[in-house]
Amino acid sequence: MKTATRIPTAHASRYLQQLCKHFAHKIEAEHTAEAGECRFPHSTASFRAESDALDIVISSDSRDGLESGKDVVWSHLRRFAFREELPEPRWQAA
Repeated sequence: MKTATRIPTAHASRYLQQLCKHFAHKIEAEHTAEAGECRFPHSTASFRAESDALDIVISSDSRDGLESGKDVVWSHLRRFAFREELPEPRWQAA
């Protein structure tokens, strides 16, 4: 199962790197300035930074894992992006 969203922001690369570095303290995570991946026990989050948006794909073998991945990534992204008002994600099947 996969779900994806696009979050409009001019700071996509910064947020991608912050997320991956933060999660790397507890789970396997890797990134460049343009792409990253975090492997949680319940799901995998993949990120791609564009000039005007951050693309996020969450994949999991279960619906609960998908929901957990979405919740964890979004709660952290909101915290890191406190200086700007990001729109709520519109998750869609990928």
